Amino acid sequence: MKIAILAVGRAKPGPERSLFDDYRARFDATGRGLGLGPLDLIEIDAKGRGSESDRLLEKLPDGWPLIALDERGKAMDSAAFSTLLGNYRDDGIPGIAFAIGGADGHSPEIRKRATRLLSFGAATWPHMLVRAMLAEQVYRAATIAANHPYHRGG
Repeated sequence: MKIAILAVGRAKPGPERSLFDDYRARFDATGRGLGLGPLDLIEIDAKGRGSESDRLLEKLPDGWPLIALDERGKAMDSAAFSTLLGNYRDDGIPGIAFAIGGADGHSPEIRKRATRLLSFGAATWPHMLVRAMLAEQVYRAATIAANHPYHRGG
């Protein structure tokens, strides 16, 4: 099952991008044997024609569930997140997309279209760091599914 992160803004070279790339590579290697991956990053410009929401939804492949990272969302622990991804895979879903909004968050259209709203807590996180955090959780989900020692609970 493919996984895509749909994100507003373009990541520049730097520590957040390097961290994201590292976790993406780890996930792609670990997930391959589990029927998970690859992890793709699809970026849209913050400025452009139409709303950010419309442009994000244009990038969403047909038939893929959408999980929007949103402050109004529900937090999940890593084990539940791993189970969620495994359930989508086991249900024969070809892919799943995560949406990371811009500075103003997601519009009502994105929240309405989303299968689930996911929160990384009450704090406000830099959008470029959220990409790395999400990539790490996707990798962690694969390690949980593979019974790899990376995830030791917690």
